[in-house]
Amino acid sequence: MDDHDQTKKPFKLRSQRWFDDPQDPGMTSLYIERQLNFGMTRAELQSGRPMIGIAQTGSDISPCNRHHIALAERVKAGIRDAGGVPLEFPVHPIQETLKRPTASLDRNLQYLSLVEILHGYPIDGVVLTTGCDKTTPAMLMGAATMNIPAVALPGGPMLDGWWHGRLAGSGTIVWEARKKLAAGEIDYEGFIEMVAASSTSVGHCSTMGTALSMNSLAEAVGMTLTGSAAIPGPYRQRAQMAYMTGVRAVEMVKANLRPSDVMTKKAFENAVMVASAIGASSNCPIHMVAIARHMGVEHDLTDWQRVGAEVPLLVDCQPAGRFLGEAFYRAGGVPAVMKELLDAGILHGDVMTVTGKTVAENLEGLGAPDREVIRSFGKPMKEHAGFIVLNGNLFDSAVMKISVIDKAFRERFLSDTPDVFEGKVAVFEGPEDYHNRIEDPSLGIDEHTVLVVRNCGAVGYPGAAEVVNMQPPAALIKRGIMALPTIGDGRQSGTSGSPSILNVTPESVVGGGLALLKHGDPIRIDLKARRVDVLIPAEEMAARRAAWTAPVLLHKTPWEEIYRSMVGQLGTGGCLEPATLFLNILETRGESRHNH
Repeated sequence: MDDHDQTKKPFKLRSQRWFDDPQDPGMTSLYIERQLNFGMTRAELQSGRPMIGIAQTGSDISPCNRHHIALAERVKAGIRDAGGVPLEFPVHPIQETLKRPTASLDRNLQYLSLVEILHGYPIDGVVLTTGCDKTTPAMLMGAATMNIPAVALPGGPMLDGWWHGRLAGSGTIVWEARKKLAAGEIDYEGFIEMVAASSTSVGHCSTMGTALSMNSLAEAVGMTLTGSAAIPGPYRQRAQMAYMTGVRAVEMVKANLRPSDVMTKKAFENAVMVASAIGASSNCPIHMVAIARHMGVEHDLTDWQRVGAEVPLLVDCQPAGRFLGEAFYRAGGVPAVMKELLDAGILHGDVMTVTGKTVAENLEGLGAPDREVIRSFGKPMKEHAGFIVLNGNLFDSAVMKISVIDKAFRERFLSDTPDVFEGKVAVFEGPEDYHNRIEDPSLGIDEHTVLVVRNCGAVGYPGAAEVVNMQPPAALIKRGIMALPTIGDGRQSGTSGSPSILNVTPESVVGGGLALLKHGDPIRIDLKARRVDVLIPAEEMAARRAAWTAPVLLHKTPWEEIYRSMVGQLGTGGCLEPATLFLNILETRGESRHNH
């Protein structure tokens, strides 16, 4: 603790170090006077009431979160009614579908933005507005680093979309439309209309993509009010939840209930189990590992294999099922899923949550869900439907989502020898190379081919792009082969139903094994042994490695160069590695010096 630190001054609230320090009238007056210029009063600032920040992730370029601009008014009402003072502020925007080169590049930037605001301004507690994919982990990562009272408010999914009389889920319809376009069943105009049918209202993706998955896991890990995750964006219950979240934020400050009290090892294990049961996105392991690292909790991919692989799929929601977010919410949402797991004796019921109650207490008296959408633990949609973690002579770790392996894929690729596929690789240097060459007949792509894409990881892309779920060439699609096995050092959209091998670590541009593959190499995928191996002699692999040189990377912005110089691999959360050393920073590093 340095001589300038204010942390040990005997104030009830952190914000009083700014606004009510009689021993330092000069700085107190400076902090107060400019906050008055838009209508705040000195009485508010010096009332001893907690200052509750509202981390605003909504904007015109973040449409999935834009309704948080209106929801913030209900949060403010809750804060004031509970005796707090609201302070809304923006953080760096992220929009999954709009940001180039990929939204995940900015997850760590939004995290840094939040940490700097929470540390440098007079905020006693914070409401984290979440929704679109990367905003949820970024907000939780920032709250973990600061470790002041924090509660997340999801924005909720869009209303159901419909196309030609059937449900059209966000993202999932894109992959279907691409196949129809390749097969000549629709044209350009039909393609656009088909995809646009899924976007119906305010809110994030309506499928169990990364957005709904990560907000569900925010609830599962204890960081939202019970039942908050799945309420659709336009429902009145969403605005009511915003009000209650504001109220609860003030209560949490008074009780000094912090992320470290909630996001424990057991809480992360609960999240893994819920992820398996809901058919969550393959992006979830990356984000949950990152949150845990910033919380200082030991949680890695081995937990996803140990805790989650055997959990059954309970939720019938696209892409692993039929329904969308509205049905999931009406059926009972995350609380109903957690109750199934609790009653089955596998969920940790004694874990504290932001409600001030344990998981088990939150679920007391919960009625039975709609069994068409949320199945019972004893009669699931699929047995052992979690995530498996693979390794082999090409990489140290990769993740595969088992719940989306459908009957047709299993019969075509995994039945000759159960859970084993041997074939040859077709290697692409990135998504552009894939799109340019996938229809080239000279590649000889057939039903024995594994599509491999490289140079798409955290360093290579940069940011790790959702490009691994590659579809077969049109000639195979016309024969009814709608999917091929795929492997990549990038990611896959949570809305995709392709059973890809993803998040390969280490990635190719840092010398990972995918960099050494050549077109036509034989490969063996063994899901039972959880291995992927290229079937060439070790001497040949060693010679290729000796001849390999790292590619020269073009940084198009200053942030890209900074990011690439510090980012870790997807298997360890894709964190800025120096940032993971900053834990519980108010207690371990103190407040910053005065600004004048």
